[in-house]
Amino acid sequence: MTAVGRKLWAIPEGYIPGESFSRDRRFVSHETACVLNTGDAPARVKLMVYFSDRDPAGPYLFTVAPRRTLHLRFNDLADPEPIPVNTDYASLFESNVPVIVQHTRLDARDPHVALLSTIAFPVDQEGGLG
Repeated sequence: MTAVGRKLWAIPEGYIPGESFSRDRRFVSHETACVLNTGDAPARVKLMVYFSDRDPAGPYLFTVAPRRTLHLRFNDLADPEPIPVNTDYASLFESNVPVIVQHTRLDARDPHVALLSTIAFPVDQEGGLG
């Protein structure tokens, strides 16, 4: 299958609520990046996380197998450091092959759970709109 997407994606808005109404993993507040690799080669992805008041965190390195998807919870990132909760951040994904990135947040501070999702911002190699 033809690889679709871009090699560079940005999510300018990130925030992991520090509270959840439940400890059940299904209902813990979290941020997720869904990465889709439709191509025939593994996607080696580097993730950098940017903050308003300190140096970036990363790189976080992961692989998405050919013709597969990966749902990466920012809450689960630990190496080189965890992503802090209750902190604004942004993220940049760089892949060796074209992929598609979608951003999702589950805000479970209240039992009336809120879910938001949007496509990440595709960037072309010159830094403009993809």
